[in-house]
Parts: sequence; structure tokens; C-alpha cells
Amino acid sequence: MAVPYLGEKRETDGRPRVVAHRGASALQPEHTLAAYTTAFDLGVDGIECDVRLTADHHLVCVHDRRADRTSNGKGVISTLELARLEELDWASWKALDDGTDPEEADSDPGRGRILTLRRLLDSLTSQRQELLTLIETKHPTRYGGLVERQLVTALRDFGLTSGDLPQMPHARVMSFSLLALVRMRGLAPRVPLVYLVEQSTPRLSWDGSLPAGVDIVGLDMRIVRRTPALVRAHQRRGHEVYVWTVNDPEDVERCADLGVDVIISDRPRDVMALLD
Repeated sequence: MAVPYLGEKRETDGRPRVVAHRGASALQPEHTLAAYTTAFDLGVDGIECDVRLTADHHLVCVHDRRADRTSNGKGVISTLELARLEELDWASWKALDDGTDPEEADSDPGRGRILTLRRLLDSLTSQRQELLTLIETKHPTRYGGLVERQLVTALRDFGLTSGDLPQMPHARVMSFSLLALVRMRGLAPRVPLVYLVEQSTPRLSWDGSLPAGVDIVGLDMRIVRRTPALVRAHQRRGHEVYVWTVNDPEDVERCADLGVDVIISDRPRDVMALLD
């Protein structure tokens, strides 16, 4: 069942809304608070993040199963406690290309700090804007449904489980896991769900159908390039279409021509400039 829209949408003049993938991750280290505040300053329509549970059951914004790629530490996120993750540097691996003075960036004590979902939601709600907030739960994980239960608790604490409200973030929960979406539907039926689809997604339907209770599809850009008719198939069924990860100008143009609802990009500044 579609969730009623209670607030006013940000004005986009009919163009796709632009969502910052892991924050403005081409400009700042992904999933850091700096990546998201940079995205806010750019005037994006929304942000996207991935969440994982730590060993002591805190939700942190990290894409990979391991800490190795985006920090100076090692190990599986789900086996490490938040205190240990907070000891790591989550920013220095990223070479900044936005003109920021490296010494100035390094002098910010919070720049390399791991970002918890609660800290991100606090920053989002303080914007007092109806920013689209896409939260992907990563599966498989040793914690199973605890991920969704902890996520709903956090969303409820910030008033984000009652549908889209004025001057509040508009939360959407995404997953490649159909079971995760079923859990969310039971725990927070007014939070819209996004079924993420890539070429290898089990039970992929090419007729535009989605699982019961899901009205938004998240399509891999590679699928859109190969099978643009799939976008039309979903549109005919009244589904919103989100596309990830859209960084190339040709792909931006393709998405705009197809009339997708949301473009998710590492380079939101460039995408907005192309669309405008």
C-alpha cells in the first residue's frame, strides 16, 4: 500500500531528484559527516547511506563488510565494538579534490570519525528540510533481523516512522534482501521501501512487478543502459524508479530522458549542473 505524502516536495522543476551516494563521496571520504554536510551545502535533494551493526549493536554508516578499505584498521565491522571503530581514521585514505587544504582538513578532529546512523539523523533533522533519506541495510549479516529492529528504533526516536512530514527527512529503507524489506514492512508499515535490483538479483521480474508492499525500485545503472524498457515497465505500474550509481554525463542524460524519479550519484554537484 502506498504511503500518503504529507509534506511538500522540494522543487525540482520536473527533473529527477538528485541524491548524494554515501554523501558527496567524490569530494569527501564516503560516509563521513563531512561527506553529508558537503552534500547539504550543494543543495542536493537527498542523501544515501549504508548501515551495519557493530558487535555492541550500534548502527554505523559503512558500506563494506570489513573496515580495511575506508579506514586505517582491519576486521569485520560486525565483530568490532563502536569504541574500537571510533579509534580508527575513516578519512585520510581519501585524496580530496575539492580544493580543501589537506592540513586544514587534517586539523578537524571529527573529520575521520566513524559516523553512526544516529549522528547522521541528528544532522539531517537539524536541516529542517524534506531531504530524501535513503538507508540501505546490508545483508547477509550475523545479526539477521536485529538490523531492521535497531533501524526502526532509531527512526522512531527521530520521528521518522509516521510517513513524510513537513520540514523533516523523508526516510526510505532499501535492500537487496526481500526478507529485510518484509521485516521492515511489519515493523514500520508507513516507511516506504525500495527493492534494489541488479542483474543477478534473484526473482528479477522484467514486467515491472515488485514484491507486495513495495512501490519503489532501485535499478543498477548497468541494467538501465542495457534494458531501458524496464524503467517504462515500472512506470506503467505506478512505481517510482531510483537509479544508482549515476556519474557519467551520458548516463545522467539517459536517466533524464527516461524520466526516472531519483538519480543517486557520487557526484551530485556535477549531476545537478547537467540537469539544470
